[in-house]
Amino acid sequence: MRKDIYDMMAFLAVAREKSFTRAAAKLGTSQSALSHTMRALEARLGVRLLTRTTRSVSPTEAGERLISTVGPRFEEIEAEIEALGELRERPAGTIRITTAEHAADTIIWPVLETFLPKYPDINVEVTIDYGLVDIVAERYDIGIRLGEHLAKDMIAVRIGPEMRMAVVGTPSYFASRKRPKTPQDLTGHNCINLRLPTYGGLYPWEFEKNGREVKVRVEGQIVLNTMNQIRRAALAGMGLAWLPEDVVLDDIREGRLIRVLDSWCDAFPGYHLYYPNRRQGSPALTLLVDALRYRG
Repeated sequence: MRKDIYDMMAFLAVAREKSFTRAAAKLGTSQSALSHTMRALEARLGVRLLTRTTRSVSPTEAGERLISTVGPRFEEIEAEIEALGELRERPAGTIRITTAEHAADTIIWPVLETFLPKYPDINVEVTIDYGLVDIVAERYDIGIRLGEHLAKDMIAVRIGPEMRMAVVGTPSYFASRKRPKTPQDLTGHNCINLRLPTYGGLYPWEFEKNGREVKVRVEGQIVLNTMNQIRRAALAGMGLAWLPEDVVLDDIREGRLIRVLDSWCDAFPGYHLYYPNRRQGSPALTLLVDALRYRG
Protein backbone atom coordinates (compact mmCIF):
# COMPACT_ATOMS: atom_id res chain seq x y z
CA MET A 1 0.00 0.00 0.00
CA ARG A 2 2.77 2.46 0.91
CA LYS A 3 4.53 1.74 -2.39
CA ASP A 4 1.30 2.28 -4.32
CA ILE A 5 0.85 5.68 -2.69
CA TYR A 6 4.43 6.73 -3.45
CA ASP A 7 4.17 5.51 -7.04
CA MET A 8 0.91 7.39 -7.52
CA MET A 9 2.48 10.59 -6.17
CA ALA A 10 5.38 10.08 -8.58
CA PHE A 11 3.00 9.61 -11.50
CA LEU A 12 1.05 12.77 -10.63
CA ALA A 13 4.30 14.74 -10.37
CA VAL A 14 5.41 13.62 -13.84
CA ALA A 15 1.98 14.33 -15.32
CA ARG A 16 1.82 17.80 -13.80
CA GLU A 17 5.39 18.79 -14.70
CA LYS A 18 5.24 17.05 -18.11
CA SER A 19 8.89 16.23 -17.56
CA PHE A 20 10.78 13.43 -15.80
CA THR A 21 13.65 15.83 -15.08
CA ARG A 22 11.52 18.46 -13.34
CA ALA A 23 9.42 15.86 -11.53
CA ALA A 24 12.54 14.06 -10.26
CA ALA A 25 13.93 17.34 -8.93
CA LYS A 26 10.65 18.08 -7.19
CA LEU A 27 10.51 14.63 -5.61
CA GLY A 28 14.19 14.61 -4.64
CA THR A 29 15.04 11.49 -6.65
CA SER A 30 16.95 10.65 -9.82
CA GLN A 31 15.44 10.68 -13.29
CA SER A 32 16.36 7.03 -13.85
CA ALA A 33 14.79 5.95 -10.56
CA LEU A 34 11.60 7.86 -11.40
CA SER A 35 11.47 6.28 -14.86
CA HIS A 36 11.85 2.82 -13.27
CA THR A 37 9.02 3.63 -10.83
CA MET A 38 6.71 4.60 -13.70
CA ARG A 39 7.46 1.43 -15.67
CA ALA A 40 6.81 -0.69 -12.59
CA LEU A 41 3.51 1.10 -11.89
CA GLU A 42 2.35 0.65 -15.48
CA ALA A 43 3.33 -3.03 -15.34
CA ARG A 44 1.30 -3.58 -12.14
CA LEU A 45 -1.75 -1.78 -13.53
CA GLY A 46 -1.44 -3.38 -16.95
CA VAL A 47 -2.01 -0.10 -18.82
CA ARG A 48 0.14 2.66 -20.27
CA LEU A 49 -0.16 5.86 -18.23
CA LEU A 50 2.34 8.12 -20.01
CA THR A 51 3.29 8.79 -23.59
CA ARG A 52 7.01 9.53 -23.82
CA THR A 53 8.88 11.25 -26.65
CA THR A 54 12.37 12.71 -26.77
CA ARG A 55 10.94 16.17 -26.04
CA SER A 56 7.84 15.70 -23.95
CA VAL A 57 5.79 13.53 -21.61
CA SER A 58 2.00 13.50 -21.64
CA PRO A 59 -0.70 11.33 -20.02
CA THR A 60 -2.47 8.66 -22.05
CA GLU A 61 -6.26 8.30 -21.90
CA ALA A 62 -5.83 5.94 -18.94
CA GLY A 63 -3.44 8.41 -17.34
CA GLU A 64 -5.90 11.29 -17.76
CA ARG A 65 -8.61 9.19 -16.13
CA LEU A 66 -6.34 8.44 -13.18
CA ILE A 67 -5.45 12.13 -12.83
CA SER A 68 -9.11 13.19 -12.80
CA THR A 69 -10.18 10.57 -10.25
CA VAL A 70 -7.17 10.21 -7.95
CA GLY A 71 -5.46 13.58 -8.39
CA PRO A 72 -8.03 15.65 -6.45
CA ARG A 73 -7.75 13.28 -3.46
CA PHE A 74 -4.02 13.78 -3.27
CA GLU A 75 -4.48 17.55 -3.60
CA GLU A 76 -6.90 17.49 -0.67
CA ILE A 77 -4.34 15.56 1.39
CA GLU A 78 -1.63 18.08 0.47
CA ALA A 79 -3.94 20.96 1.38
CA GLU A 80 -4.77 19.44 4.77
CA ILE A 81 -1.10 18.82 5.54
CA GLU A 82 -0.33 22.41 4.61
CA ALA A 83 -3.21 23.55 6.83
CA LEU A 84 -1.40 22.01 9.80
CA GLY A 85 0.86 25.03 9.56
CA GLU A 86 -1.86 26.73 11.59
CA LEU A 87 -0.43 24.95 14.60
CA ARG A 88 2.94 26.58 14.04
CA GLU A 89 3.90 29.84 15.60
CA ARG A 90 4.20 31.50 12.19
CA PRO A 91 2.12 30.68 9.06
CA ALA A 92 4.15 29.13 6.25
CA GLY A 93 3.82 27.72 2.77
CA THR A 94 3.98 28.63 -0.89
CA ILE A 95 1.09 30.35 -2.66
CA ARG A 96 1.01 30.24 -6.46
CA ILE A 97 -0.94 32.99 -8.24
CA THR A 98 -1.89 33.37 -11.89
CA THR A 99 -2.91 36.85 -12.98
CA ALA A 100 -2.84 39.39 -15.78
CA GLU A 101 -0.11 42.03 -15.92
CA HIS A 102 -2.37 44.97 -15.04
CA ALA A 103 -3.72 43.32 -11.88
CA ALA A 104 -0.18 42.41 -10.83
CA ASP A 105 1.04 45.99 -11.26
CA THR A 106 -1.90 47.75 -9.62
CA ILE A 107 -3.05 45.33 -6.90
CA ILE A 108 -0.70 42.44 -6.16
CA TRP A 109 2.65 44.17 -5.95
CA PRO A 110 1.51 46.99 -3.60
CA VAL A 111 0.06 44.36 -1.23
CA LEU A 112 3.08 42.04 -1.36
CA GLU A 113 5.45 44.90 -0.53
CA THR A 114 3.95 45.08 2.96
CA PHE A 115 2.62 41.51 3.30
CA LEU A 116 5.79 39.46 2.71
CA PRO A 117 7.99 41.23 5.29
CA LYS A 118 5.36 40.41 7.94
CA TYR A 119 5.35 36.70 7.11
CA PRO A 120 8.88 35.55 6.21
CA ASP A 121 7.84 31.87 6.05
CA ILE A 122 5.22 32.50 3.35
CA ASN A 123 6.45 32.35 -0.24
CA VAL A 124 4.49 33.74 -3.18
CA GLU A 125 4.95 32.80 -6.84
CA VAL A 126 3.25 35.11 -9.35
CA THR A 127 2.79 34.09 -12.99
CA ILE A 128 1.64 36.63 -15.57
CA ASP A 129 -0.79 34.93 -17.93
CA TYR A 130 -3.58 36.47 -20.01
CA GLY A 131 -5.22 33.09 -20.63
CA LEU A 132 -8.10 31.89 -18.46
CA VAL A 133 -6.15 28.94 -17.10
CA ASP A 134 -7.64 26.08 -15.09
CA ILE A 135 -6.06 26.84 -11.72
CA VAL A 136 -6.83 23.36 -10.37
CA ALA A 137 -5.26 21.54 -13.31
CA GLU A 138 -2.25 23.89 -13.36
CA ARG A 139 -1.87 23.72 -9.57
CA TYR A 140 -2.33 27.41 -8.82
CA ASP A 141 -3.73 28.39 -5.43
CA ILE A 142 -5.26 31.68 -6.61
CA GLY A 143 -6.46 33.01 -9.93
CA ILE A 144 -7.04 36.74 -10.44
CA ARG A 145 -9.31 37.94 -13.24
CA LEU A 146 -11.98 40.54 -13.97
CA GLY A 147 -15.30 39.90 -12.27
CA GLU A 148 -17.01 39.08 -15.58
CA HIS A 149 -14.45 36.34 -16.35
CA LEU A 150 -14.54 34.37 -13.11
CA ALA A 151 -14.27 30.60 -13.13
CA LYS A 152 -17.31 28.66 -11.94
CA ASP A 153 -17.55 26.69 -8.71
CA MET A 154 -14.90 28.78 -6.99
CA ILE A 155 -14.76 31.00 -3.95
CA ALA A 156 -14.52 34.58 -5.29
CA VAL A 157 -13.31 37.67 -3.41
CA ARG A 158 -13.36 41.20 -4.77
CA ILE A 159 -9.89 42.78 -4.64
CA GLY A 160 -10.25 45.96 -6.65
CA PRO A 161 -12.64 48.83 -7.51
CA GLU A 162 -14.83 49.03 -10.59
CA MET A 163 -12.90 49.76 -13.77
CA ARG A 164 -13.36 51.79 -16.94
CA MET A 165 -11.63 51.52 -20.28
CA ALA A 166 -10.32 54.46 -22.32
CA VAL A 167 -9.77 54.90 -26.06
CA VAL A 168 -6.78 57.16 -26.62
CA GLY A 169 -4.48 58.49 -29.33
CA THR A 170 -1.75 61.10 -29.62
CA PRO A 171 -2.38 64.70 -30.74
CA SER A 172 -0.25 63.93 -33.81
CA TYR A 173 -2.47 60.98 -34.69
CA PHE A 174 -5.62 63.12 -34.57
CA ALA A 175 -3.98 65.99 -36.48
CA SER A 176 -4.98 64.34 -39.76
CA ARG A 177 -7.94 62.22 -38.62
CA LYS A 178 -11.43 62.89 -37.30
CA ARG A 179 -12.10 61.83 -33.74
CA PRO A 180 -14.57 58.91 -33.53
CA LYS A 181 -18.01 59.81 -32.18
CA THR A 182 -19.37 56.27 -31.89
CA PRO A 183 -17.69 52.86 -31.53
CA GLN A 184 -18.61 52.07 -35.15
CA ASP A 185 -16.42 54.98 -36.28
CA LEU A 186 -13.37 52.98 -35.13
CA THR A 187 -13.56 50.88 -38.29
CA GLY A 188 -12.02 53.82 -40.13
CA HIS A 189 -9.07 54.13 -37.74
CA ASN A 190 -5.70 52.47 -37.30
CA CYS A 191 -6.19 50.61 -34.00
CA ILE A 192 -3.68 48.73 -31.87
CA ASN A 193 -5.06 45.24 -31.40
CA LEU A 194 -4.75 42.92 -28.41
CA ARG A 195 -4.40 39.17 -28.83
CA LEU A 196 -5.30 36.94 -25.88
CA PRO A 197 -4.43 33.21 -25.92
CA THR A 198 -7.77 32.11 -24.46
CA TYR A 199 -9.75 33.62 -27.30
CA GLY A 200 -7.32 32.46 -29.99
CA GLY A 201 -7.87 35.70 -31.90
CA LEU A 202 -8.00 39.45 -31.54
CA TYR A 203 -9.94 40.73 -28.55
CA PRO A 204 -12.91 42.90 -29.57
CA TRP A 205 -13.20 46.36 -28.04
CA GLU A 206 -16.22 46.43 -25.72
CA PHE A 207 -18.40 49.47 -25.08
CA GLU A 208 -21.59 50.21 -23.17
CA LYS A 209 -23.86 53.27 -23.03
CA ASN A 210 -27.30 53.52 -21.43
CA GLY A 211 -27.48 49.75 -21.15
CA ARG A 212 -26.56 49.19 -24.80
CA GLU A 213 -23.53 46.97 -25.32
CA VAL A 214 -21.40 47.18 -28.47
CA LYS A 215 -18.41 45.07 -29.50
CA VAL A 216 -16.18 46.26 -32.33
CA ARG A 217 -13.60 44.20 -34.24
CA VAL A 218 -11.01 46.87 -34.93
CA GLU A 219 -8.19 46.74 -37.45
CA GLY A 220 -4.70 48.18 -37.52
CA GLN A 221 -1.08 47.67 -38.44
CA ILE A 222 0.10 46.23 -35.14
CA VAL A 223 -1.04 43.46 -32.78
CA LEU A 224 0.38 43.16 -29.25
CA ASN A 225 -0.30 40.99 -26.19
CA THR A 226 0.44 43.19 -23.16
CA MET A 227 -1.01 46.49 -22.02
CA ASN A 228 2.38 48.09 -21.45
CA GLN A 229 3.30 47.41 -25.08
CA ILE A 230 -0.02 48.81 -26.28
CA ARG A 231 0.44 52.02 -24.26
CA ARG A 232 3.95 52.42 -25.65
CA ALA A 233 2.68 52.00 -29.21
CA ALA A 234 -0.08 54.55 -28.60
CA LEU A 235 2.40 57.09 -27.25
CA ALA A 236 4.49 56.56 -30.37
CA GLY A 237 1.49 57.61 -32.48
CA MET A 238 1.05 54.15 -34.01
CA GLY A 239 -2.73 54.20 -33.60
CA LEU A 240 -5.63 54.24 -31.17
CA ALA A 241 -5.40 52.14 -28.01
CA TRP A 242 -8.11 50.65 -25.78
CA LEU A 243 -6.70 50.43 -22.26
CA PRO A 244 -7.76 50.54 -18.60
CA GLU A 245 -8.37 54.15 -17.64
CA ASP A 246 -5.81 54.18 -14.81
CA VAL A 247 -3.03 53.10 -17.19
CA VAL A 248 -3.34 56.29 -19.29
CA LEU A 249 -4.79 58.91 -16.89
CA ASP A 250 -1.44 60.65 -16.41
CA ASP A 251 -0.83 60.67 -20.16
CA ILE A 252 -4.26 62.25 -20.71
CA ARG A 253 -3.76 64.88 -17.99
CA GLU A 254 -0.36 65.86 -19.37
CA GLY A 255 -1.54 66.02 -22.97
CA ARG A 256 0.46 63.11 -24.33
CA LEU A 257 -2.76 61.29 -25.21
CA ILE A 258 -6.26 62.46 -26.15
CA ARG A 259 -9.29 60.51 -24.95
CA VAL A 260 -12.28 59.77 -27.19
CA LEU A 261 -15.56 57.85 -26.81
CA ASP A 262 -15.55 58.62 -23.07
CA SER A 263 -19.36 58.40 -22.80
CA TRP A 264 -19.26 54.87 -24.25
CA CYS A 265 -16.92 53.57 -21.54
CA ASP A 266 -19.13 52.65 -18.58
CA ALA A 267 -17.74 51.10 -15.41
CA PHE A 268 -17.65 47.31 -15.07
CA PRO A 269 -16.71 44.83 -12.29
CA GLY A 270 -13.03 45.04 -11.39
CA TYR A 271 -10.59 42.36 -10.33
CA HIS A 272 -11.56 39.40 -8.17
CA LEU A 273 -9.48 36.53 -6.88
CA TYR A 274 -10.84 32.99 -6.88
CA TYR A 275 -9.71 29.66 -5.50
CA PRO A 276 -11.10 26.13 -4.98
CA ASN A 277 -13.17 25.33 -1.90
CA ARG A 278 -10.68 22.76 -0.64
CA ARG A 279 -7.92 25.39 -0.40
CA GLN A 280 -9.88 27.40 2.15
CA GLY A 281 -8.15 25.83 5.15
CA SER A 282 -4.61 27.05 4.42
CA PRO A 283 -3.63 29.71 6.99
CA ALA A 284 -1.14 31.31 4.58
CA LEU A 285 -3.80 31.55 1.87
CA THR A 286 -6.35 32.98 4.31
CA LEU A 287 -3.91 35.72 5.33
CA LEU A 288 -3.09 36.68 1.75
CA VAL A 289 -6.73 36.67 0.66
CA ASP A 290 -7.59 38.97 3.54
CA ALA A 291 -4.70 41.30 2.64
CA LEU A 292 -5.86 41.51 -0.98
CA ARG A 293 -9.56 41.96 -0.13
CA TYR A 294 -10.99 45.24 -1.46
CA ARG A 295 -12.28 47.54 1.28
CA GLY A 296 -13.10 50.64 -0.72
